Amino acid sequence: MEKANLKNDWSNWVKIMRLYNRPNNFKSIVQILNSVIPYIGLWVLMYYSLAISYWLTFALSILAAGFLIRIFIIFHDCGHGSFFKSVRINKYVGIIAGLLVFTPYHKWHYQHKVHHQTVGNLDKRGVGDVMTLTVAEYKNRTPAQQLAYRLYRNPFVLFLIAPFVLFTILHRFPNKDLSKKINLYTHITTLALIVIITLISLWIGFKTFLLIQVPIIYFAAVFGVWLFYLQHQYKEVVWVREEDWDYQTIAMEGSSYIKFPRILQWFSGNIGIHHIHHLNPKIPNYNLQKCLVENPIFQKKPMHFLDSLKAIHFRLWDEKKHQLVSFKEALN
Repeated sequence: MEKANLKNDWSNWVKIMRLYNRPNNFKSIVQILNSVIPYIGLWVLMYYSLAISYWLTFALSILAAGFLIRIFIIFHDCGHGSFFKSVRINKYVGIIAGLLVFTPYHKWHYQHKVHHQTVGNLDKRGVGDVMTLTVAEYKNRTPAQQLAYRLYRNPFVLFLIAPFVLFTILHRFPNKDLSKKINLYTHITTLALIVIITLISLWIGFKTFLLIQVPIIYFAAVFGVWLFYLQHQYKEVVWVREEDWDYQTIAMEGSSYIKFPRILQWFSGNIGIHHIHHLNPKIPNYNLQKCLVENPIFQKKPMHFLDSLKAIHFRLWDEKKHQLVSFKEALN
């Protein structure tokens, strides 16, 4: 679809999406059951597998991480008010899911709301985003600042270290830009996690808890951050300055469509169909695929596995080329 047609077709898009943005409480309950029950079951199985081999426990953690990602999608949808018809139930389920994924509900969803309102806007970067400098901004940094940015954007740091630190440590801290109420809820979430971890540790031992929970959180965080990165960091992505920014165009062209194998799509709750999610975040994750298939107007070039590997090299936004580029491309 040409850019010029995006705004003109918006009224039709809105009408179409209304057919899909209605939560189905039965489907939502089923998704909770087929996500939380297997996760808890695998957690218990990992505990008993410790007596056999930690390698078996470690292998099971990868599968458990898949279910934890699925629980995170439930947490995510609840914050958008798209998972249940009831605002109150969305909130309560979201808070509980947040404890399972080590994420404070109110803080994360406030920042995620800002992300939806500013994604692709070069003048409003910094909240809920992967930090990305323009080529000019990078060149104007001091050598020490450039080194810090290179370290931040290094794949080893960005995908293998930062995700675990984010979910286990950084989520525990309040933010001066947030309200006192949201920061209080952040502390309450941390306190609740301490109580839960203490109770479980008194039952099985703190070391045993760590041997089980740490690899689960690690793999879930790594894949989750990798997935989030691909949603807005790819070759064809569109970013613009404030005066050229509009919600519909950026939702469609500033968000990717990642075509996963069916099993990975199931574990990731269809969030790879990210352009439709940004067009209407009220659409429950279990309706995204149906919306895509039934409406050619929403179909776009998908990102496949090899495309995702290439996306690792994009580190800076080139305002002259209007695309993400590597350090090598930017500095030659």
